[in-house]
Amino acid sequence: MTDLTAPPSPSGEQLELRSGGQCLVVVSGGGGIRRYSLDGRDLLDGYARHEVCAGARGQLLSPWPNRVRDGRYEFGGDVRQLALTEPAAGNAIHGLSRWHSWTVEERDGQRVVLGLQLIPQMGYPHLLQLRAEYTLDDDGVGVTLTATNRGAAPAPYGIGAHPYLRASAGLIDSCTLQIPAATRLVSDDRHIPVERSPVAGTEFDYREPRLIGSTRLDSAFCDLARDPDGIARVVFAAPDEGLALTLWMDRAHEYVMAFTGDTLADRPRQGLAIEPMSCPPNALASGDHLIVLHPGESHAASWGITPTRA
Repeated sequence: MTDLTAPPSPSGEQLELRSGGQCLVVVSGGGGIRRYSLDGRDLLDGYARHEVCAGARGQLLSPWPNRVRDGRYEFGGDVRQLALTEPAAGNAIHGLSRWHSWTVEERDGQRVVLGLQLIPQMGYPHLLQLRAEYTLDDDGVGVTLTATNRGAAPAPYGIGAHPYLRASAGLIDSCTLQIPAATRLVSDDRHIPVERSPVAGTEFDYREPRLIGSTRLDSAFCDLARDPDGIARVVFAAPDEGLALTLWMDRAHEYVMAFTGDTLADRPRQGLAIEPMSCPPNALASGDHLIVLHPGESHAASWGITPTRA
């Protein structure tokens, strides 16, 4: 029974899925993940029920991930201006859908589907229907986000997600990281890419597992190596604690961001953000790997997290 005397959560309806010792809490506020745990141990650096999501923890990033420089881009011959949601850097950041209330469309004990109609607005005059499906089973969490253009004109589109993985009970420094990427994006002081650079022979080469230590990361990686099933897998592990988290992403995700959280005022280096993205930062402006959804057309992208004990 709902407690009518309790104040509503800032993250909206709390949708709990369980499988074995796993518990996943999906929220209607932003349509993202607030908490994921195994046998009571948090596997994500999330946030409490009474808190407002900070640092984009667990959020879905649509219709673009990461940043747009000056919030300005050109599409279809029109110059558009987005709200500058990262005002200190003068960028528009992480899309539009993460601060909307999503609707629960389907739900059972191990699956929930949320929907959002993203209406035309300043800087993004397109009508999108978004559908986020979450599943929880023995293999962990699976997420599929589908976008359909319900408008009358083509729409530029990109997708990302922002989970902070937590393999250790302490800081991420004692953990190891493996990213199957041959290239990274070099960015300016506003986190906008300026060139691509091979990782071989540099401090950014994580093709084999290695200790994070005091390394600071806020970098996008690309040219991802994939397993025969077409999946790219990032492995974040705490060897001393016998736990590994694998974030997998399908071919719709061409890029992955790694962020060690050093600039987070509330919880620096408590979790490692591994962000699957369909396109790089500033894609609305650069056009790099930007998806164009024609009227009636849909795009789907899947990723997930698999925990394993050593």
